[in-house]
Amino acid sequence: MFRADGEPPLRVAADHRTVEEWALALTSAGIDFSIAETAQGAELYVAANDRTRAAGVLAAYDAENRPLEPQPAEHDGSSYGAYVAAVLLAAFFSVTGPRDAGRQWFDRGAASGARIAQGEIWRTVTALTLHADAVHILGNAITLIIFGSSVCGALGTGVGVWVMLLAGVLGNAAAAALRSTPYSSVGASTSIFGGIGALAAIQLVRRRRGIAISRWRMWAPVGAGLALLGFLGTSAESDILAHLFGFLAGMALAFPAMRAIAVRDRGGIQAALSVVALGVVVGCWIRALR
Repeated sequence: MFRADGEPPLRVAADHRTVEEWALALTSAGIDFSIAETAQGAELYVAANDRTRAAGVLAAYDAENRPLEPQPAEHDGSSYGAYVAAVLLAAFFSVTGPRDAGRQWFDRGAASGARIAQGEIWRTVTALTLHADAVHILGNAITLIIFGSSVCGALGTGVGVWVMLLAGVLGNAAAAALRSTPYSSVGASTSIFGGIGALAAIQLVRRRRGIAISRWRMWAPVGAGLALLGFLGTSAESDILAHLFGFLAGMALAFPAMRAIAVRDRGGIQAALSVVALGVVVGCWIRALR
């Protein structure tokens, strides 16, 4: 423990606990110190030849632990797209039924690697709207609302919907291109993983721009994605490879999407983008059912 001898205090705080936290940061950096109790609180001392380095350590500590600045609401009026998408998926499931009962829909729209390789690229879209059973659609609808609403809130409904849709398409396409064995998969989870990947990228960009984002918040989407991947990986309907590529595609798409932040609250533009996305899905189904 450093013994102060005529040196001015490096820092002073009314709360003794604050000084102890500073001391812990100095200890982790191998800097000796001493704490003196005062009537106003406590003072932190270091040797004269350690003051510059200690000040740098504490500045870094402050930057890492400063209170979070107010963030734009991620769940606001512009995040309705995820709720609408979940309702539409559930309504479509009521039409197609489960895989066993809705054979025509699944024969025409599932993500069959062989069929996609033969040029039926629309299957990368239609497969996102099909679900094997009630549990499958319920799980995807809930996770879509949780993660999709955050994506739409951060980017705007239309942009957020397009990021998730494109991530799902790219994930299905990449899985089809890399697989050598026949397979057939369905479900919106590839797009949901795209949304999780987009959230991870958004948090990373915010932190690099100097917005106070804790490490926990920055890595939470990645942890959520891994946990969801582990959970869904136990399902026979799961396409882990497509999920992984969807996640990576969502991260990549988020960077250009964030450049459109100027239109985040432009309701007309966001609504138009959402309608166009729905039109793409409907158009792909029209082509699939010919």
